[in-house]
Amino acid sequence: MVIPMNDHHHNLMQRAIQQANAASLRGEVPVGAVLVGPNGDILAEDGNRMRETMDPTAHAEIVVIRAAAKALGQWRLDDCTLYVTLEPCAMCAAALSMARVKHLVYGAPDPKGGAVHHGPRFFDQPTCHHRPLVVPSVLEQDCGEILKTFFKLKRRG
Repeated sequence: MVIPMNDHHHNLMQRAIQQANAASLRGEVPVGAVLVGPNGDILAEDGNRMRETMDPTAHAEIVVIRAAAKALGQWRLDDCTLYVTLEPCAMCAAALSMARVKHLVYGAPDPKGGAVHHGPRFFDQPTCHHRPLVVPSVLEQDCGEILKTFFKLKRRG
């Protein structure tokens, strides 16, 4: 199921883009995420931290899910919304399902590694116990450009 796009989504995706840019400055693949509570309060925001932490699970989505769960003192993130600049991979889609995140809003599609509308389409599987409502392609061009620029510079260097 898809929920409608609005200006609120753009504003929070801009914050996720800021986190993606910060991740890029740290040498991380520039993906940023913002997790918002039921009242619209930001529970956590961060970017990828795999290189920094030497943790292959430290994708932006996982980092903010962990921080929000800790802040709330519970693992269930019912009625929360995740904004992320890139379509989540299978690991992150599974984490969103397990955490019971209500809404997923993402920027750029990821035909190679995405698992929401590409690849395994995790939320469409019968073994998926919770399916967030999804808003794809919010500020898609902006989110995609950050990644294109990052990898173009990596190939040069």
